[in-house]
Amino acid sequence: MMQAFTRHSGVAVALDHANIDTDQLIPKQFLAKVTRQGFGVHLFHDWRYLDDAGEQPNPDFVLNQPVYQGATILLAGENFGCGSSREHAPWALEDFGFRVVIAPSFADIFYQNAINNGLLPVVLPVEEVQRLMAQISAQPGTRLTVDLERCQVFSPDGQAYPFSLDAAARQNLLHGLDPIGQSLALASAIDTFERAAPSWR
Repeated sequence: MMQAFTRHSGVAVALDHANIDTDQLIPKQFLAKVTRQGFGVHLFHDWRYLDDAGEQPNPDFVLNQPVYQGATILLAGENFGCGSSREHAPWALEDFGFRVVIAPSFADIFYQNAINNGLLPVVLPVEEVQRLMAQISAQPGTRLTVDLERCQVFSPDGQAYPFSLDAAARQNLLHGLDPIGQSLALASAIDTFERAAPSWR
């Protein structure tokens, strides 16, 4: 069962790039793990580090700046999560500490993978994403609040940015139900069906 998402406040960080693909999120050489944990250290590896071994942080990369340590809300450009369909991408984001990604658009498979793993993808108009990015750049360490019950993002100046999410996906996130959890929630109905089914089936 994944962590339920109702309301989250955290430091926001902006990556003002479009078409951030899953190979940038988690390069292919780091996919050989047998659990979902341990991918966060490799998130944005080629941008975060100056060397292949990941021992020399790139001081110019935003996630390496002290003010953004512990950031939990990521803002990015359109078509976030494009490229291959690897589920490791939302695993890496979540393992790093992100709970929310805000962008004007997402690649379809990444979007569903994120929801299935408890990472909230928020779609806002490009103008609103740019406005929030400008606030974050002007005041590093800015905290945003994302309220899934009300489907709104709140900035420190009191501005509310409404977003929409499929009703079923919203309920699953609110209750912390991944696809396995959704099946387990129907266990009694499944048992009833199986008991009523003819023996030949």
